[in-house]
Amino acid sequence: MKIVTQVKLIPDAAQASALSATLRTVNEAANWVSEVAFAGDVPREYELRKHTYAELMTRGLGAQAAQHAIKKVRDAYTTLHANLRAGNLGQKGSKRRIKAASKPITFRPDAAQPYDDRCLSWQYDTRTVSIWTTQGRLKGVRFACSAGALKTLQQYRKGETDLIERDGVFYLIATCEVPEAAPYEPGGFTGVDLGIVNIATTSTGYQAAGRHLNRYRKQQRALRAKLQKKRTKSARRRLKERSRREQRHVKNTNHIIAKTIVTEAERTGRGLSLEELKGIRTRVRLRKPQRVALHSWAFAQLGDFIVYKARRAGVPLVFVDPAYSSKECAQCGHVDRLNRVLQAKFACRSCGVVAHADRNASRVLARRGEDAWTAGRESHAPATP
Repeated sequence: MKIVTQVKLIPDAAQASALSATLRTVNEAANWVSEVAFAGDVPREYELRKHTYAELMTRGLGAQAAQHAIKKVRDAYTTLHANLRAGNLGQKGSKRRIKAASKPITFRPDAAQPYDDRCLSWQYDTRTVSIWTTQGRLKGVRFACSAGALKTLQQYRKGETDLIERDGVFYLIATCEVPEAAPYEPGGFTGVDLGIVNIATTSTGYQAAGRHLNRYRKQQRALRAKLQKKRTKSARRRLKERSRREQRHVKNTNHIIAKTIVTEAERTGRGLSLEELKGIRTRVRLRKPQRVALHSWAFAQLGDFIVYKARRAGVPLVFVDPAYSSKECAQCGHVDRLNRVLQAKFACRSCGVVAHADRNASRVLARRGEDAWTAGRESHAPATP
């Protein structure tokens, strides 16, 4: 299982200047390569290398840096074409699709640059790295990270590492291949119902209320709108300072929720039953005031966190169809639209059970998870005559 580990670089003034100049040089070169790829419609990385490699070397890039710049451009166009085929940038003829396909891809001056082991080496005992720059090899650049992150880097780091700059601070994001724990035989399943009012509700009683997070997001949206209306230099500076702050807050909240859910399942020897929510934004129709809440809700991120933490801990995991789970009674299985009396209240029209709507849905998901796990273990091969 691949995960990423982030460390913060602590360079001195000269080292910081060299790192900043390197990122700007390689991204300027990547923009030129992108123009060549767009103008010549070069479909393959090998062909693109023949047209650009020599020029990149004259621009001060090393051999490996030039290769990575070319590959970065080719990967960006591969992603763009995949999004166009999937319709993620609108239908044919739409303004968004035309805008994306009618000009070369550009890279920010501080966009990430990949490094391999020939351009970057780690000294874990001294917590320093040796890294290639356009001004020569920098040795002894200090980095900071937690003890757990350092242990993960030492044991499982494998593949490329990205150098990025955020608001003048440099980070290395390393790819680590962590082995998955062997899943145990579950003694039942815990259903996890994801929502907007309540971020996560489990069939065992845990509930992560989303009131604070939704209120925080509403405040951030109002503040952004207020600053954007000013259109002053100080307002733009404030907007830049607050960039990614909301994302970090939401990400930290999702990490805490996912860890709580997985830890409880591991402690009780149960598996996890999650909703299959891919494509929910295209399936669900909402009124205009509700669209902001849905599209800013990081349910995919929370689901991904639960999945990778469960796999690292060996917790069995199944995905089930969430259709009608909010209208089905966990007690008798009766499905009726009128069962959902209020957003938080469920009252079965058949057996009369009254429960919290999200708690009832999580119990329905738990039962579906057990059924899916049992069906997967049963043999459907014909009997031997």
